[in-house]
Amino acid sequence: MKRSLLFLLIPSLALWVGCSHSKTPKKPKENPAIASQVEEEFKQRWIEKRGADLMALGLRPDLARQQAIDEFNDRYGFTHAAGK
Repeated sequence: MKRSLLFLLIPSLALWVGCSHSKTPKKPKENPAIASQVEEEFKQRWIEKRGADLMALGLRPDLARQQAIDEFNDRYGFTHAAGK
């Protein structure tokens, strides 16, 4: 009985020691500035593309850009970029 208990105790002890000493690498914290930067770049590219589409339909450049900005704010108003 003592011998079988010893054979069970040694592997479980080895697992416990191995698990307690292994450290998982910490996840790097996200930089909130990156999200804002990505949103701003998306906004600029979206407005440029939509403005070009509107100009191709015959709208003046200044009116096309303003309409593109308004459409962006309507569609993506939940972003921080829309608030700027």
